[in-house]
Amino acid sequence: MADRAGRAGELWGSAANAFGVTRSVLIPFEAGVDAVAFARRASDRGYDGVWAGELWGRDAFVTLADIAREVDIGVGTAIANVYSRTPAALAQAAASVAERTDERVVLGLGTSTRKAIEDLHGVAFANPPRRLHETAALAGRFLRSDDRVSYDGEVFSVSDFPGLSTTVPVYTAALGPATRRATGRVADGWLPHNIPFAALGEAFETIAKTARERGRDPDDIAVAPYVPAAVSDDPTEARDAVRGHLAYYVGSGEGYERAVASEFPDAAAAVAAAWRDGEREAAKAAVTDDMVDALGVAGTPADARERFREVAATPVVDEPIVVVPSNAPDLAEATVDALAPKR
Repeated sequence: MADRAGRAGELWGSAANAFGVTRSVLIPFEAGVDAVAFARRASDRGYDGVWAGELWGRDAFVTLADIAREVDIGVGTAIANVYSRTPAALAQAAASVAERTDERVVLGLGTSTRKAIEDLHGVAFANPPRRLHETAALAGRFLRSDDRVSYDGEVFSVSDFPGLSTTVPVYTAALGPATRRATGRVADGWLPHNIPFAALGEAFETIAKTARERGRDPDDIAVAPYVPAAVSDDPTEARDAVRGHLAYYVGSGEGYERAVASEFPDAAAAVAAAWRDGEREAAKAAVTDDMVDALGVAGTPADARERFREVAATPVVDEPIVVVPSNAPDLAEATVDALAPKR
């Protein structure tokens, strides 16, 4: 664990904190959030990095470039999807941010959901595991190669273009076994979300086994789980925020539903069914207390800090990512402050 934590700290250019891990935070998605001010607050409170997501309305790479001009902190995409840009476009975007951050940047990739890819981008959500594998592999080659790059895959074939000579690592958001195997084959890190914390070690074994088959050391693959977190003096308010977060993801993505169903099959099915029927409050109500405890951190400042310590101490975890539920913007400041490394 010490070696894993040391490597994660080296990535962001700082030492691991007292819990043996580096710690970062996802910038809230809400329109109107000042990403630069948010990153500055995170840096002041000892966070090692900030991550920018991307769905609609805000470009992750532009956001990170804005932050890099103003704040001395590591940055990463969590996540950029692998359908709306080519591997070359993703690589050059990450390399452009790397120029502004002394290469303290991570390219986090994922498949996103069928809804986002087909209904927003108008692209077929075809063979997600293979798309993730080839995008991560090819983007990684472009980013780190000092030579000219050629690649002949099932999805992408490129020929004879120069590499970008950076040190930018590529992480993948992988839930099911197929995308976890892709992670083990080609990725530098793993971004799990909605896999129960207690099951992360078992889930990582799929990655580790595949890595070993490829002659890779599993300990070289960083593990940075999303940790949905809400802190309030009213613990019910905090738990309701995480409940809403889980309902949204289980309801809107089949991969998220399957990940949660690995431990909560009946509850996950109930949440997804209610969400698909447009019954948002019913979906939220179907998220059980056990699900909140297994998949998030919620409560008073003291209780949330203790629970976060437990999650951070999970042997496989290198860097937990604090994720404030988008349905609870009023709790963002208190949550980021309460779970900060300097607390």
